[in-house]
Amino acid sequence: MILISRLVSVFLLSLIIFATLSPIGLRPHLGDPNLERAVAYLLFGAALALGFPHHTWRTTFFVVGVAVLLEALQLIDPGRHGRFKDMAVKAVAGILGVLIITIATRVLRRLRA
Repeated sequence: MILISRLVSVFLLSLIIFATLSPIGLRPHLGDPNLERAVAYLLFGAALALGFPHHTWRTTFFVVGVAVLLEALQLIDPGRHGRFKDMAVKAVAGILGVLIITIATRVLRRLRA
């Protein structure tokens, strides 16, 4: 399960990087951009939390760092724009993904004991 979660997190990171840094015309559009961002980072945070269950703080900082870095990189791309609001949506959603899995894992461990 851990290996699969790690592979999924790498796949999601690749998709997030592509969607964030590719020309706007190549970016996939599935619906509301804020919802797309939130779902992508929520899943990314959840996959990381499952893949690295004993590194909650590191995974949280990593998700936030990815959000900050990718928004900052958009500032140097003339066809894109990095905004604080977008970064905040991504970071909060990623943190929620990590928290949901961390809490669920701890609750399941207590129920089993």
